[in-house]
This record gives sequence, C-alpha cells and structure tokens, in this order.
Amino acid sequence: MGVIPRRRLAAIALVAATALIAPTACGGSDEPAGGGPITLTVDVFGQFGYEELYREYEATHKGVKIVERGTGGNLDEYSPKLTQWLAAGKGAGDVVAIEEGLMVEYKANPDHFVNLLDHDAGELKGNFLEWKWNQGLTADGKHLIGLGTDVGGMAMCYRKDLFAKAGLPTERDEVSKLWPTWQEYVKVGEQFKAKNTGASFLDAATNIFNTIVLQTAGSGPGHHYYDTSDKLVVDSNPAVRQAWDTTMDIVDSGLSGKYGSWSEEWVSAFKQAKFATIACPAWMTGVIEGNAGPAAKGKWDIARVPGEGGNWGGSHLAVPKQSKHQAEAIELVKFLTSAKGQIGAFKAKGPLPSSPQALDDPAIVDSTNPYFSDAPVGKIFAEGAKTLKPVYMGPKNQAVRTEVENAVRTVELGQRSPEEGWKDAVNNAKKAADK
Repeated sequence: MGVIPRRRLAAIALVAATALIAPTACGGSDEPAGGGPITLTVDVFGQFGYEELYREYEATHKGVKIVERGTGGNLDEYSPKLTQWLAAGKGAGDVVAIEEGLMVEYKANPDHFVNLLDHDAGELKGNFLEWKWNQGLTADGKHLIGLGTDVGGMAMCYRKDLFAKAGLPTERDEVSKLWPTWQEYVKVGEQFKAKNTGASFLDAATNIFNTIVLQTAGSGPGHHYYDTSDKLVVDSNPAVRQAWDTTMDIVDSGLSGKYGSWSEEWVSAFKQAKFATIACPAWMTGVIEGNAGPAAKGKWDIARVPGEGGNWGGSHLAVPKQSKHQAEAIELVKFLTSAKGQIGAFKAKGPLPSSPQALDDPAIVDSTNPYFSDAPVGKIFAEGAKTLKPVYMGPKNQAVRTEVENAVRTVELGQRSPEEGWKDAVNNAKKAADK
C-alpha cells in the first residue's frame, strides 16, 4: 500500500499514533506453548482491507485469533515504532507491513526477519510481478524479507458535483480528456477556481508532488532521491527538479486547499467537500471512501491521471524473528498475499494486486466501484499494472522524502519562495540522509 504515502506511500491518520503505542504494543503474542489457542498480531498502516480475510482464515485455522494494530495512515508514526521494536528485539507484531519506500532500509538488517525462502516461499515467485518479488529480496538474492501485497497504479479521483458546479464536464472519459498533461491540469484548475465554488481544486501540493516525481522518475531514470548505487541525487536528478517546478506552478496558481495530508483537517475536508480532485493511486479509493463517508457515495468518480501513468505505493508483509509464532505467521502471510487474498483486499479497500493471476482474474478485471459512480476500477487500474515501471527507493528514502515534502509544504503555506523551498529541500534531504 501505499502511499503515503504515504500509502506511499499509504490513509486515515487519526488512529495511527495511538494504536501503535496502545497497551497491546508489547508485540507478538505471549500465549504459552503447548498447542493452546494463539493470537497473531498484525502491524499495518493505512487500509489494507484484511478484516474479512482474517475472519476467513480464523474459520479454517481453529485456535488462531488475529488482531490488527495500527490501522491508520501516518507512516511517519508507524515506521519509527517498527524500527524501534526490531532493534529492541521485542514489541513488533507477528506479521508486519513494510512500505516499499522503506524496504531497502530494512533489508540492511535482514536478520531481523524470518527468511521466507527457508519456508518454501520460493515456490511462490510466479505469483508476483517480477519487480515486486525482487523488492523483497536482499541484494544477494539469499534472503526474502517479505511477500508483496499491492502496487500503486495512478488515476485522478474527482468530485462530480463540484465539477458540475464549476461548469466542467463530469463524465469520466470527458474529464480525462481535459488534462493530458499537468500543464492542462493547471488550466482546468484555473477554470474551476474562477467559478468560486467554495472548494479548492486539489487537496494538497505534497500529494501532487509525490505523484509527479514518481511518474517522472518511472518514465525516466528509474530512481528519484537515490540512484541505484544508493547515492543521494536530490539536487542532480532532473526528474526531482522537474516535479518540483511543476508542483510550484500548481501552487503559484492558488489551486491547493493547503490541507496537510493525513491530518485531521484533511480528513474533515473530505467530509465537507472542500476540494475537487486528489491524486489517486488504487489504494486511495479506500481512503476517500473512509474519509468522505456514505453521504458522498456517487459524488466521486475516477479519471485518467495527467502525464504518463505512474506508480505510488505498495507494501510487503514480513515476519520478524522475534515472533513467538513464526510458523503460523508465515502461513498467514502466504494467505494474505495469495491471489485470493489480494483479490479480497482489493474488493474491501481498493489496493491493487501485485499478483499477475489476481490482475487477470475477472473479479479484478471486471470490477466496478459503486462508491465512485460505478467506475470500472479494474480497467482503470489493472490494465496497466503489469507494465508499471518501479522507482528505486534508497536507504533513507522515507526520511529524505519527508524533508522534501516538508519543503513543498512551506512554499504552499507561503513561508518560502519556490527557490528558497528548493534549497531547503536539498539541504534538509542531505541532513536526513546523513543521520
């Protein structure tokens, strides 16, 4: 997932911080050995869509109870806690989600995790897109840290009622034609702004920036903040500067609602219909539905994203060695990341499968989403998933990304000029990478 997203990077931030430090945060289950009932704790961020899958698994595995912790969207809260638990050797769940932007960092310490290759996971390689499988492997190919959950896939979600209020087309194909490029997206936004609907054109500059930088990097060098030798290249990679400049054009046009992504204000803006568009990887559909609520059903739709596709978000599931129930946790990971599990998660919350078999399944290909005006989400997201171009994420990707997005935010809030913000982004990214 991702999102982030944060899923990256990847959704509702209100409960993330408290859930991760709740009394249950002692980590993997402590039931006594001897064949009695056990509890498997699953640590996630965002909306993975596993609730029904847990119940299905429990029904066929008597004596196993699954408890999920940390459902929420604040990856910046989740990641440090997981890192702390792993370093301490206690506190982590039996199964933990790892966002793609953090995988390189965790692969630096593979001994923190069960090597899934030692438990017949190698037989499952064909169940995942090749690059997704490789993301979970250490560089020497000898240690598989995690099995893939989802991939991002990009679109643009929009409020039909706000588009109608602004005199813009509302049918998804016509909306897609409005913005073949980000420059055209800005022009449409300026038309929307001129109609004084009481809403901004987009939610947050950071979400747009993250979409553009991943899109530009994917169609270009294949990396953004770090190159594939793990050298920090924020200030020398044209893909990053191009994304920055495009985002600054959007900010300068006054199109952003300036809502801090994943904040309470951002969540409220969904419910109050305070913005008309949001960059929309597949997993974001579950976020929108959860935040906007039942009253907005049928008011949202999904159009093509400006530019050339892109991939934002995606995660893996891993089993920390500190788990007291490794065998059971491994089996749960295999189930949740199976084609069946990925299809179930997609139906529940929208994360796009990383399994080719799932992507080819009619349950995905022919799926529609009633919340989004019966949008054909299978065709919108799944058709291009097999040709998605992954972006390499370096060892301090999340920390660097946070600093760059913080700099975007200062410009959005009028605290820095675009050039001042860029200097902050570069300088603070270097400091984050050096820590």
